[in-house]
Amino acid sequence: MSPPPPAPPAAGVRAPWEALPATVREAVAEVLRAPVVTAVTQPGGFSPGVAARVTAAGGHRAFVKAVSADVNPDSPNIHRAEARNTAALPPGVPAPRLLGTHDDGTWVALVLEDVPGRQPQVPWKDDELTLVLDAVAALGRALAAAPAAFDAPPLTESLTDTFSGWHRLLHGTDKTDSSEHDDHNAHRHRLDRLAELDPWAARNLRLLVELSATWRDAAGGDSLAHCDLRADNILLTPAGGAVFVDWPHVRSAAAPWFDLLLMLPSVRAQGGPDPEEVFTAHPLGRSADPAGVTATLAALAGYFVASALEPPPPGLPTLRPFQRAQGEAALEWLRRRLGTPPGAHPGTRLR
Repeated sequence: MSPPPPAPPAAGVRAPWEALPATVREAVAEVLRAPVVTAVTQPGGFSPGVAARVTAAGGHRAFVKAVSADVNPDSPNIHRAEARNTAALPPGVPAPRLLGTHDDGTWVALVLEDVPGRQPQVPWKDDELTLVLDAVAALGRALAAAPAAFDAPPLTESLTDTFSGWHRLLHGTDKTDSSEHDDHNAHRHRLDRLAELDPWAARNLRLLVELSATWRDAAGGDSLAHCDLRADNILLTPAGGAVFVDWPHVRSAAAPWFDLLLMLPSVRAQGGPDPEEVFTAHPLGRSADPAGVTATLAALAGYFVASALEPPPPGLPTLRPFQRAQGEAALEWLRRRLGTPPGAHPGTRLR
């Protein structure tokens, strides 16, 4: 299988350190016990606002991310969740430590350990992907052993609406709305946009709804899940390891292979290998139930595709194109699992 065209960069709208209000910069200085003297904005990632590696007058280094509700109304709560989750991670999880926070109700800032390292190169290089996949296996073991009392929403309960994308596209309603009707013209427009994105998916919407309906039965388990593994959330260290950053979306009661499944469409979209070959060869994927993986992959593809058809959120102009690229990669993978070449009608669901 030839790789799809490269995905657009995973990048939000970054603001410089100097754009932070003085009160926020002073709060960071209190955490570091000295004022910041240098700040280098970091590329990659979708969160809007400030993301910078900083050095304080005393030489202490840190990574600071800060956002205002004026930039994006949802981002402050995402930062708050990341602070809670990062602080609660057990020591065996390769993640940066939380050094301190600032929250004035409008601005939320996180001061994190500055991890020496860089993001993997994209398009992906084989040796770096091998390193990351080994690290994902180790991460899976660490998250499976994480405390059961970790305060994170259960995966299958919290993602029910998120993973109902095909249902919403077919019926024009929320998953819980029993009417399953909306304005005919609006519904037709939605389906026309889907047909432009992927004619196969448009023709087979009902099968995709049916196929993804059982994902909750398959994706539940006893592990924590990061739920947002991508190249821009991974740092390769000089010592040859990998550290996983950005932890706001942690879920509990997940299958151990869930993070690997979520990661592979982005890998494929950014020049990586066939996700089916990677998944089935990986320690986390080899023991997964094939039918359950297919159902969860179908639901994941529905999330990406339905999201890609929505207007961009404030401050995140590149999110929808990146979701579209992941949706196309996920659908390509799903068609392979169904034994269906692009453009053909699907065969029997894998059992």
